[in-house]
Amino acid sequence: MSKVFVIDSQKRPLDPIHSAQARQLLRNKKAAIFRHFPFTLILKESRIETPVSPLRLKIDPGAKTTGIALVNDITGEVVFAAELKHRGFAIRDALTSRRQLRRARRARKTRYRKPRFLNRTRSEGWLAPSLQSRVDNIKTWVDKLRRFAPITTISQELVRFDMQLMRNPDIQGEEYQQGTLQGFETREYLLEKWNRECVYCGIKDIPLQIEHIHPRAKGGSNSITNLTLSCEKCNTKKGIKDIKDFLKKDPSRLEKILKQVKIPLADAAAVNTTRFALLNALKSTGLPVETGSGGLTKFNRSQQNLEKTHWLDAAAVGESTPKLIIKGIKPLLITANGHGSRQSCRTDKFGFPSRYVPRFKFVNGFQTGDIVKAIVTKGKKIGQYIGRVAVRTSGSFNISDTFGLVQGISHKYCKSIHKKDGYEYGK
Repeated sequence: MSKVFVIDSQKRPLDPIHSAQARQLLRNKKAAIFRHFPFTLILKESRIETPVSPLRLKIDPGAKTTGIALVNDITGEVVFAAELKHRGFAIRDALTSRRQLRRARRARKTRYRKPRFLNRTRSEGWLAPSLQSRVDNIKTWVDKLRRFAPITTISQELVRFDMQLMRNPDIQGEEYQQGTLQGFETREYLLEKWNRECVYCGIKDIPLQIEHIHPRAKGGSNSITNLTLSCEKCNTKKGIKDIKDFLKKDPSRLEKILKQVKIPLADAAAVNTTRFALLNALKSTGLPVETGSGGLTKFNRSQQNLEKTHWLDAAAVGESTPKLIIKGIKPLLITANGHGSRQSCRTDKFGFPSRYVPRFKFVNGFQTGDIVKAIVTKGKKIGQYIGRVAVRTSGSFNISDTFGLVQGISHKYCKSIHKKDGYEYGK
């Protein structure tokens, strides 16, 4: 299992230790729990200066989930792993909804006003909030882990696999459109976009062929918007038929394909847009940053026969990857939830005020989102409860634990375990 982080009495990171050793320190009262997520101990007595083993923080950025791993380059041991789930698409949808409500209100309440463009300037390097949140999430966790572990170097997956560039680093211009690279990016794009299955019959895990939706024999182009994937059997059966004729007996599948053609690969676009912003954010830590390609990550993982998960991809990032020791590692599952809404008034679906929002966050030292432990000693709800708390001004809280929602727990029985930090944790 993952090692336990340890800091000394002056809050300097030490070598992570085995969980059995951590239990012994707690049992002998030589250490106390400093933080639950990630689990960290703080020593009660200062120790003689001892050297610590440097660790490498490895990151595999993703549009929805980012893999994180802490690796000892000397031993190859993975001491910590996590998978960080972003909320970029949730932010995008929330902003879209808010914009629609705002425009609808304006149309109802005010005269028509011509749109004014270019009336706001954006700073250099500006990213949309849904994209910036991904960079900020990763940077937040880099800073957190640096406080608890002796991290000296960082590795980041930056670009996709590029065989042509590897063979000839000076390649440019027309050369870059031909040779071993030709068709590679197109095929990878189509595999991602069409879920690695035949669009006509849905079969998976077989060799797939690139198929022209509108056949070239009838004027179809090689544009990415006219390409899809099919198995050999369906490709041969379709031949030079137009897709509307080929699928006239299956209109639902036809509609799905024509709709999917127009949808861009949002995940890949999000990663491509944020990769250099993330690189600059990592360099701002002052630590040396190694970058690697997606192809190198896949090669390292395949050479060591590791399954494809986000945290194992992270552990395999970069040329520095040693022979990895991953026995017993369970990644910490982190979900970014944000810090709630700053709206002073909630609205209904039409954008009109519907309910009041309190102006304060804390009640008796607790705020909604804190993880608490409540030991109830009397009344109808006798027992022990651990979970997220929802505060009430009356001092009677609700706790969401693994068994559901428990209502009406007095703040007097609650003890804070982990303060709200905008993230949810699981294993």
